[in-house]
Amino acid sequence: MKKLPIGISSFEKIMTENYAYIDKTKHIYNLVNTGGGRYFLSRPRRFGKSLLVDTIKQAFEGNKKLFKGLYLEKNWDWQTKYPVIHLNFGVSSSYHSKERFFTEIHSMLDQHAEEYSVLLKQTDYGVKFGELMRLLHKKFPQGVVVLVDEYDKPILDNLTNSELAIQMREILRGLYTYIKQNDSYIKFTLLTGVSKFSKVSLFSDLNNLNDITLSASYADICGYTQKELEASFKAHLDKGQVDYPLLKRWYNGYNFTGTEAQKVYNPFDILLFIDNSYRYYSYWFETATPSFLIKLVEKNHYFIPNLEELVVGEDVLKTFDVDNMPIATLLFQTGYLTIRNTTTIGTQYAYVLTYPNLEVKASLNGAFSSIATGATIKNQHFYQLSQSLFKEDFEGLKEIFSRHFAAIPNDWYRNNNIDQYEGFYASIVYSFFAALGYDLIAEDVTNHGKIDLTIIMPDKVLIIEFKLSKYGDAKQALAQIKMRRYPEKYISRQLPIYLIGMSFDANARNLVDFLVEKV
Repeated sequence: MKKLPIGISSFEKIMTENYAYIDKTKHIYNLVNTGGGRYFLSRPRRFGKSLLVDTIKQAFEGNKKLFKGLYLEKNWDWQTKYPVIHLNFGVSSSYHSKERFFTEIHSMLDQHAEEYSVLLKQTDYGVKFGELMRLLHKKFPQGVVVLVDEYDKPILDNLTNSELAIQMREILRGLYTYIKQNDSYIKFTLLTGVSKFSKVSLFSDLNNLNDITLSASYADICGYTQKELEASFKAHLDKGQVDYPLLKRWYNGYNFTGTEAQKVYNPFDILLFIDNSYRYYSYWFETATPSFLIKLVEKNHYFIPNLEELVVGEDVLKTFDVDNMPIATLLFQTGYLTIRNTTTIGTQYAYVLTYPNLEVKASLNGAFSSIATGATIKNQHFYQLSQSLFKEDFEGLKEIFSRHFAAIPNDWYRNNNIDQYEGFYASIVYSFFAALGYDLIAEDVTNHGKIDLTIIMPDKVLIIEFKLSKYGDAKQALAQIKMRRYPEKYISRQLPIYLIGMSFDANARNLVDFLVEKV
C-alpha cells in the first residue's frame, strides 16, 4: 500500500518515496492552456493548496521524471523550463511583527536571486521584487512564473490586532502591486490563500487575476472526490472495513459550486482518520480552534441555528477586510460553512450555505456552547446531556440546561440586552444538541407552520418549542405544537416522538418552565 502523505506538501517527496498521490495535474494543464494564466484560488486551511503550488512549480521547472504516469507526463512541453519565484508565507508559524515580516520577504527574494545567479541592487522590498522579475526575464526570455502560497497569512495571523493586521495588509499590497506592474515579464501567476480580501483593499492592484475559487471547472482542484477517495485509498479503507456512508457523513461535504457531484473531502481528515486506526474524530477542527470566530459570534449575538441554512448574495462571499468581516463570509472562507446549493435573491445570484459535515457541525457548535461559561462546565454538561437523552431522563435534561444558564456570569450580560431575546436561549440549546452530533432542523417547516427545533435521533424524535415567559409558559408551547400538528411530519418514521416546551425568564436569565409529553 502507498504511504500516507500526512503533512507533506513536497510533490517531489511524495512521488519519489511511495506516498499516495491523487492526480490533479489535468487541472494544471487547463490553468496554463485554457485561461489567461493569472489566477487566484481560495481554500480553507489544510486543503492541499501548498501541494498544488509545489506541483505547478515542479512542472514549470521541467522535472518530468516526477510526473510519470500522471496526466501532465504526456501533456506538457518538457523542453521549455521556466524560472519560478515561489513566495511561501505558510512556512512561518506566525507573523507578529513588521520587522520579522520584512526580514522574511527580503530573505525569500535573496534566495531566489542566488538560485538563479542574478544580482539584486534595490533595497525596498517591493521594488526589489519587481527587479527580480525583470532580471529573471532578461536571463530567461520565455517568461517568469510567480507562485504565492498563503498570500494572506500575515494578515490572518493578526486579526485580533486590527492595527497590525492593517499594517500587514499594506505591506503585502506594496509587494503584490509589482506583480501587475511587471505583467509583461510573467508567464503564469497563481496566488492561494484562505481569504479573498475585497477589491478596494488588498486586491485593488491585482484586478487582473481570475478568481477560480467558485469555478465549476476547478471545484475539485484541492480535496478528494468520492471517486478519487475510493480509487486511491481503497486498500487502506477496505483494511479498516470502513462504513463509506458514515465516513461521508463525517468528512465529506465541502462544496464550492453548489453541485452535489463536486463535493470533496478535506485530505487532512482522511489521512488522519486512516492513520489513527479509523477513529472518527475532529482532526481538522482540532488543529486550529476558531477562537476569534467564536468571539465574533459572541460579540454580534448571532442566532446560531441560522447557520443550518444561510442565504447570502454572491458578493457576501467575497466581502472581507480587516475592518469589515461579515460572519457569513468568515465562516465560508475559513471552511466552517460551505455551499449547499445555489439560488437567487430577486434577480441576483445567491448561495445557500450550511455546515460541510458532521465534524464541523458538532465541533463548531461545541465551541459555541462554551460561550460565557468555559470548556470545563460545557464538557460536564455534554456528558450529562447525552446520558439523560439515552435514559430518556427529561427531568435531568431540564436540570442540565438550568445549571448551564445559571453558570453564565453576570458580566457577560453587561452592556447588552441579549437576555431579552428568545434567540439567545434557543442558540445555546441548539448548540448543545448539535455538538452531540444529532440531526437537527432549526425552524423546521411543516404544512402548518415552523417547529422551533427538531432533533432526530436513532431511537426518538424531539420536537421543541421555545417561549419567553412574558409571552407564554411551557404548557402554551406544548399546546402550540399540538394545535399546529407538528408531530404528523414524523409519524411515518415509527419512532417515539417527544414534545418539549421550554420557557425562559429574561429577569432570571434561565429556564423556568419545562414540560415533556410523549406522542
